Amino acid sequence: MSASADRARVQRAAMRIGVLVGLASALIIAGGVVTLVLLLLTSGRPEGHHGDARPDADPDGDRFVVDVDHVLPWVVVLGVVGVLLLAFVAWFAARRAVRPLADALQTQRTFVADASHEIRTPLTALTSRIQIVQRRLDRGEDARPAVAELRRDAAVLDEVLTDMLLAAEGQHTGEPAEVGAAVEAAVSTVRPLADDADVHLAVATPAAARVTLAPVTLTRLLVALLDNAVQHAPRGSSVTLDVEEGTRDVTFRVRDTGSGVADEDRERIFERFARSGEVGRRRGFGLGLALVREAATAAGGSVRIEETSPRGTTFALTVPRA
Repeated sequence: MSASADRARVQRAAMRIGVLVGLASALIIAGGVVTLVLLLLTSGRPEGHHGDARPDADPDGDRFVVDVDHVLPWVVVLGVVGVLLLAFVAWFAARRAVRPLADALQTQRTFVADASHEIRTPLTALTSRIQIVQRRLDRGEDARPAVAELRRDAAVLDEVLTDMLLAAEGQHTGEPAEVGAAVEAAVSTVRPLADDADVHLAVATPAAARVTLAPVTLTRLLVALLDNAVQHAPRGSSVTLDVEEGTRDVTFRVRDTGSGVADEDRERIFERFARSGEVGRRRGFGLGLALVREAATAAGGSVRIEETSPRGTTFALTVPRA
């Protein structure tokens, strides 16, 4: 959303709040005046009533006598009630006034947390490749292939942040993704982490389909699932990625040979900042799977635990075909 759109939104909110306060105040004052008039009419009496000696007729008309001792308490009560009602209206208007600010702060916190998590894996892979370059240079070996991978990792970081910024603004983030290219990019990002963890990545030949997600978004989701699997896979084991092409959608299955997920955690691990126990090698912030579910759901897809046991877990990500 642009700055001009934000200003227009704030102006509309201020106008609505001003109209609300004005109308509410007018109604409260009008109600108080009507109540006071009715009270005067019902409690007053013509001059000379109840046997009082009626003087000669007043040339200006009849006179109306009001008992001040009877009316004054009601005037005080009406005043207090009016003040309380106006205070309630002001409180309600203030809540509505700060709601956009609260929403903006929540959006900011969410974006910062999401961006920090999304760049965590590519940044870790970047660090691993830098170490590879250092070792090759120390041995006098050709480091140009590793440097090329470093450039690709830096480009991935830029693409991830751009994708998140566009998604936060509600803009379309690109053309439909080619499954094979997204799988290759995701595996290339996670492979240094898998090598460091002594985990083998096994990838089946991906389908040639296209899905409704943008390429960088699909890559992000696959990186999150693969990274989660690598973290929970024992050393010397394998993590597999299979792709199944359906008539309406494409399903990506990521399998690990970890200790499995407890029944009570099957849904909770898809919530923000939820963890099923710190059993992974690198401490996370409980955001990866939540972000996968949010992005998949927004695209009309889904992610779920398809199978889990003490022998491992299979996550299934389903995305509509383009």
